[in-house]
Amino acid sequence: MVFSKYKEFVEDGDLVVAWIGRNKLIPLKIEADQTFHNQYGAFPHSEMIGKRYGQQISSTAKQGFIYLLQPTPELWTLALPHRTQIVYTPDISIIFQKLRIVHGTRVIEAGTGSASMSHALSRTVGPSGKLYSYEYHASRYQTALQEFRDHNMLEGINGNTHLMHRDVCKDGFEIKESPLEVDAIFLDLPAPWEAIPHLIKHVSRNSSSRICCFSPCMEQIQRSASALQDSGWCDIEMLEVSYKQWAARKTRVIHINDAINRLKEVKRHRTEGFERRKERQRLEKQLAESAENGVEPTDSQPSTPSETPSKSPAMTEKVNKRIREGDEDYEWSNVARVDSNLKSHTSYLLFAVHLPSQLDNEIESTE
Repeated sequence: MVFSKYKEFVEDGDLVVAWIGRNKLIPLKIEADQTFHNQYGAFPHSEMIGKRYGQQISSTAKQGFIYLLQPTPELWTLALPHRTQIVYTPDISIIFQKLRIVHGTRVIEAGTGSASMSHALSRTVGPSGKLYSYEYHASRYQTALQEFRDHNMLEGINGNTHLMHRDVCKDGFEIKESPLEVDAIFLDLPAPWEAIPHLIKHVSRNSSSRICCFSPCMEQIQRSASALQDSGWCDIEMLEVSYKQWAARKTRVIHINDAINRLKEVKRHRTEGFERRKERQRLEKQLAESAENGVEPTDSQPSTPSETPSKSPAMTEKVNKRIREGDEDYEWSNVARVDSNLKSHTSYLLFAVHLPSQLDNEIESTE
């Protein structure tokens, strides 16, 4: 699988993530005869081959640069082409922790969508696990199928993912190849309560099975919780991930005397500017009156004052100097600031557990 192995150097045919800017990452397929163009210029793929992942790549015109990063599910979430609303890494991390998804876990995912969650699941469960992903929309299914082929995720091409085109709310989760029994279930559907009754046949007989329903509306959560209760699930709880990223920065310490001196300097500038403006207006009025009376200006008449008042070089340097963060000539304090540009989809996460001791009675009642 493309996302499960690590390489040191870029090779022809690699899928890479190009870092263009802080909030702009795009996927690139490296082909020796192709060239990538953006606002910084041209980046021939032939010059990328052999470079180390993470190395800075300059354009041919030397007007800018990009970084080539080896794709991971976390980077793919930020770079992938959106076909639907996606699950971002903060939500994915808590889902994996609550569903106890590890190497060897067998997982059902209903609602493949843009496949952000699919890539993370496939990487985490590894070769000994299985991912059964379902997509009801035909066009999105075909796009995801080709994407999984390109990324070597499908069964039969060294992958662990089985992708199916099906409406699980109506037709359930059964597959022809073998009986389907899983440890974890993730539902990203408009109406997950319609799919929940079909799951009783596919939960584990030997250990507890866990489910997560990813829904943006409280009404959806309420209906899903009722359906889980009716189907024998327990430990039902809802979480909402409110994720914030904090950046470590430095802020300049300004003492009260420095602040007072700065305010005095600003006031002095304003006063001098006002006086210069008054003097200029007086001279313009005097010149206009002289012209009306036919009197030629004489050398005895006052001249326009200098626009720049005299001031000490030390004060000029202090006022005009641009101070860089962390400059050792000044006193600084360490602070933390919230990053307001973080991508984190706001949805509710509904979790529940199904115990194997409940299976016999429920299967008998359905029969």
